[in-house]
Amino acid sequence: MDNDLATIYLSVLVGLLLIAVVSVFRQVFKSRRVEGSMSRLRKKLTKESGTTQEYYELASIYSEKKLFSQAITLFQKAIKAAEEEREEGEKEEENIAYIYNGLGYAYFAQEQFDIAIRQYKEALKIKPDYVVGMNNLGHAYERKKLNAQALQAYEDALKIQPNNATAKRRSESLRRLVSA
Repeated sequence: MDNDLATIYLSVLVGLLLIAVVSVFRQVFKSRRVEGSMSRLRKKLTKESGTTQEYYELASIYSEKKLFSQAITLFQKAIKAAEEEREEGEKEEENIAYIYNGLGYAYFAQEQFDIAIRQYKEALKIKPDYVVGMNNLGHAYERKKLNAQALQAYEDALKIQPNNATAKRRSESLRRLVSA
């Protein structure tokens, strides 16, 4: 009986250790891949101008690393590159919405809510059904204590994506505040 219990405990312990080791290795490989991409893109973009995708990718990495001022510069370069590519007929305009959203996020993270709102609105002007942009706009309005506008942004998101968890949760919370 005691041997069976010890075997079960040992098995559980080995299983937990195995899960932990796999998780650590996955995280290490992910970090190496991100660091490799960041290094490659930084080298390339310091030597020559890049594509919209390259600027956007590096800006996104900087955002993930919470290096927002560098990310803002790169998102702005991505927008400029996208506009040049659009003039040459190479890119779809819809992709620029994602860049504006990323730029808005970087400004939001630096608590520059007015500029973030402007960027989110620009993204929505280009891609009116962009639910993530609507949620981000609502969040920025909330931080500025503009609850009616925030509620409207979340309700607009729910019109397009009725099961959106973020918009549902935030709009329910704001309805209570706005109606009180």
